[in-house]
Amino acid sequence: MKRVLLGMSGGVDSSVAAILLKEQGYEVIGITMKLFEGEIDGSCCSSSSSSDAKRVCDYLQIPHYTINFKEEFNKYVIQDFIEKYKNCRTPNPCIECNRYLKFGKMYEKAQELECDYIATGHYAKIEYDEKYHQNVLKKSNALLKEQSYVLYDIPHNLLDKIIFPLCDFNNKDEIREIARKHNLPVANKPDSEDICFIPDGNYKEFLEKNSVVRKYGEIVLKNGEIVGTHTGLYNYTIGQRRGLGIAYEVPLFVIGFNQEKNQLVVGREEELYQKEIIVESVNWLVDVELPKKVATKIRYSKKEAESLVEELDDGNIKVTFNEPQRAPTSGQSAVFYIDDIVIGGGKIK
Repeated sequence: MKRVLLGMSGGVDSSVAAILLKEQGYEVIGITMKLFEGEIDGSCCSSSSSSDAKRVCDYLQIPHYTINFKEEFNKYVIQDFIEKYKNCRTPNPCIECNRYLKFGKMYEKAQELECDYIATGHYAKIEYDEKYHQNVLKKSNALLKEQSYVLYDIPHNLLDKIIFPLCDFNNKDEIREIARKHNLPVANKPDSEDICFIPDGNYKEFLEKNSVVRKYGEIVLKNGEIVGTHTGLYNYTIGQRRGLGIAYEVPLFVIGFNQEKNQLVVGREEELYQKEIIVESVNWLVDVELPKKVATKIRYSKKEAESLVEELDDGNIKVTFNEPQRAPTSGQSAVFYIDDIVIGGGKIK
C-alpha cells in the first residue's frame, strides 16, 4: 500500500481529499503546519484549524501531526511579503508558501515518514502527458476554483510525487456534498482567507506594524508635474483609480512608483497597457524550445493572453503579447500555458 502525506488545513477541501485518498487505497497521514503566532479566524493554519484537522483524522482513523514551521514561514513568506512592498512590488504569499512550505518542508517531512507521495486539497491536476513524456501540471476541471496559477513554482522534480485528489471535480458544491455524505464535522466550514497571517486582510495595517514605511509624498505625472499627495506607496496598486484624491481633467490611474523620490506616478488609462513584460526567476515545469508561443496569465483572476516568450541574454524571459495587457504588476507572477498545461512561470520584473 502506497503511503501519502496529506496537508490538512482543517477545511472541507483537504478533509474530502483524505476521504478520496483512502477510497483509492492509499495509507493516509495528515499533517497541519503551524506557521505563525496568534489565532486568526478563518485562517488555514491557526490552532483551531489544527484541531479541526485532527478531529477529521480521528473520525477517519488516520494519523495526524501538527508541525511547527513558524521560522521557515516567517523567512520565506512573511519577510518576502514585507520586502516586496518596501520595494514597491506586489507579492503573492500563497505562491511562496506553496514552493517553500507545502511543496518544500512538507515533502521533507514526507521523506522522514517514508511516504511515497504528498497531497493537498488544491484544485489542479497532475497527469502523464505523452507529448512531453513526463508528468505535467494542468488546470483542474473546477474553473471557478482552478489553482494551477499559484502552483507553477513547485519544484519540477516533485511532479512525480504529488497527488491532487480534487482534480476531477467541477465545483465546491460537489466537495461539500461528499463531506456531508460522510458526516464530516467541517462540511459547512467557510473557506479560509487569502492572506492567512493578516487579520481581516488589512495588509496596510500589517505593514505599518511590521515594517518601516515612508508615508506621504508627491503624486506626479510621468512628466514630473505634481498633481497631489499620497499617503504611502504601500497603500496603492498598479491600475488603482479610486482613493487618489486628485481632481484632474481626465481620470487618472496608478501607473508606477518612483521609490527613490517616494513618488506615486499616475497617468491616463491607456498608459496602463503594455505589450511586453520581462519575467525573472523562471521555474520551468516542461522543457520547451524558445522562442515559443504560449498563453500567459499575469494575475490569478485574469484570463491568459496569447503571447510569445523568448529568452534574453541575462536569462530572463521577455513576453510579447499579441494584444497589450492592462496593468502588469511588478512582483506578481506570469504563468505560461500551452492548452491546459503549465509550462512554467516567474515573477514580473
